[in-house]
Amino acid sequence: MDAHFLGITELVETPSVAVVVDVMRAFTVAAWAFGQGAEKIVLAESLDEALALKARHPDWVALKDGPPAPGFDTVNSPGMLRAMDLGGRTVVQKTTAGTVGALAVKDASLVLCASFVVAEATARLLRTRRSDSVTFVVTGEGGQADEDLACAQYIARRATEAGTDAAEFLRRAAESRAAAELTQGVRQGVHPDDVALCLELDRFPFAMVAALENSLMVLRPDLPPSPGDDTTI
Repeated sequence: MDAHFLGITELVETPSVAVVVDVMRAFTVAAWAFGQGAEKIVLAESLDEALALKARHPDWVALKDGPPAPGFDTVNSPGMLRAMDLGGRTVVQKTTAGTVGALAVKDASLVLCASFVVAEATARLLRTRRSDSVTFVVTGEGGQADEDLACAQYIARRATEAGTDAAEFLRRAAESRAAAELTQGVRQGVHPDDVALCLELDRFPFAMVAALENSLMVLRPDLPPSPGDDTTI
């Protein structure tokens, strides 16, 4: 597999297969939303769009980066989201980097959104699809966020070498600038457990696939086939 690692602004053409990585915290939060029962996540282009979607669908759950704000139900924190019952709900998510990265590759034939909590499931889907070339979109810090790059590199390695040890990649993420800012309270809308939750390897068994649905970029979980199920993913 030919892996490319690019920041959002470095995307000069639409890749065939894109894995958009945001460890701290968009796509850890998204995985937790599905873990709490959400049916789908709509990735909003702006705060105004998120609020407009919420206004049209009052039963949807809207979340954003930073501190709580009028019109939004919660913030982009896995520690806070894990206490919510999202059974059958639609979540609208707008973040600084993760959702922006996913929307930047919305025309790709396959878009996966990833973090450490779904790393193996993401690698497994790449193996199943036998993707020859994969572009990993490193969303944080203009493509320089080491927690995102470490996760992207781990998934790329794991897709071809099943025995890859995650320890060094997780160490880099734990020592990243984002982890320090979350721990030290530099960022708002943070739960004390957020960093630890972002570093939980393979917490969830599903990959997350984003695709356009009626002009909206919608993220859904993609569960692996059951044992004995020969259905092609």
